Amino acid sequence: MKVLWLCNIILPDVMKQFGKEPTPIGGWLTGMLEGILDSVCNVQIEVCMPCNWIDSLVIEKTERYEYCLFPCSRKDIYSFNAKTEKHFEQILLQSCPNVIHIWGTEYPYVLSMVNACKKLGQLDRVVINIQGLVSIYAQHYYASLPWNVVYDFMTPRHLVFHDSIAQQKKAFEKRGKYEIEALRKVKHVIGRTDWDKACVTQINPDINYHFCNEILRKSFYKHEWNFEKCERFSIFVSQAAYPIKGLHFVLEALPLILRQYPQAHLYVAGSDVTCSTGSLKNRLKLTAYGKYIKKLIKKYNLEQNITFCGPLDEEQMCARYLRSNVFVSASSIENSPNSVCEAMILGMPVVSSDVGGVKNLLEHGKEGFIYQYDAPYMLAFYVLNIFSDTKLACQLGYNAKLKALKTNNTEDNVKITSIVYQNISSDRGE
Repeated sequence: MKVLWLCNIILPDVMKQFGKEPTPIGGWLTGMLEGILDSVCNVQIEVCMPCNWIDSLVIEKTERYEYCLFPCSRKDIYSFNAKTEKHFEQILLQSCPNVIHIWGTEYPYVLSMVNACKKLGQLDRVVINIQGLVSIYAQHYYASLPWNVVYDFMTPRHLVFHDSIAQQKKAFEKRGKYEIEALRKVKHVIGRTDWDKACVTQINPDINYHFCNEILRKSFYKHEWNFEKCERFSIFVSQAAYPIKGLHFVLEALPLILRQYPQAHLYVAGSDVTCSTGSLKNRLKLTAYGKYIKKLIKKYNLEQNITFCGPLDEEQMCARYLRSNVFVSASSIENSPNSVCEAMILGMPVVSSDVGGVKNLLEHGKEGFIYQYDAPYMLAFYVLNIFSDTKLACQLGYNAKLKALKTNNTEDNVKITSIVYQNISSDRGE
């Protein structure tokens, strides 16, 4: 059986072939790919990926699988390009896959692939793996930000690129229209939470919903959090680049935490969103959201209590989790955040906003704490509970690890995925 994957990123080993630095995201893709290649002998994978440095199709192979890069400019990520459909027709005719597995719905070229499959009579071979849903995320994009921040156009970046928070939301809505059209055309999806099942079945009531959890990055199965080795009273947040990730809520909670533990420190993975000095390039990086974060840091005198860690690769990210006392996910919307799963499988205490499919990942009070996303005082309350009770912190982490080892079990999830492939293929009599 041959399965054609369509991914949103170029996989690490392909990036290395071109002498480029691999992206630190998409660990669930490499985990599933390696799992299938290692243990499912009757499935051959070809991976199709967008590339912004080529002008025509590139078809090559690594040591273990074939791949195809298709041209995709920055504009193509946000707007529909009919030429992409032609590229996909060519790929489909050459590949002749039994199943087309599309990972995510976030970008317009997903609709291009769906349309190409329909034109070639292969639509019933398509299964879309739900990651996030931009059409739904758009409804939560403002994340309770003040209106003057949402409509702040007065940064060099927004004056040049016209991407205020309000405009970013509109871009999500635009991409969401392509997402909805694609989901209404296909017959199969793979999901893993009540949230994504509710959303996709409301978009397409006739869709066949297949359940399968995700596989995490390899490093996270190899290590275990130890309270004795962590930095006491430290908090780790894995993403903070845009409003949905809720860094502003964490900053509002932090003063409440500092009252009791003035030595508490917040570590944030990724580039410093408040950077706005020096070169024009740096000043163009500052978004209205970064400007607001900078204002909050100054307002609450948090300069000495927050560190932006910069981009972290897999090993560095794993190490940062292990050194932290508690992991926090403060998002205004998520499906099943892999960051929460990674923290859980390491066996560390987690505090997460109660959004999307988080309830499917952990039980409140047993495997972590969940709270109303726009109530930073409750975030502070649960972090303080963990800081003040070592036994509780360790028990939450222990329970979390047991749960995540089941949810993110590599062997089980590879097996379920291969069964989905077989069912879709057998429905066509192949």
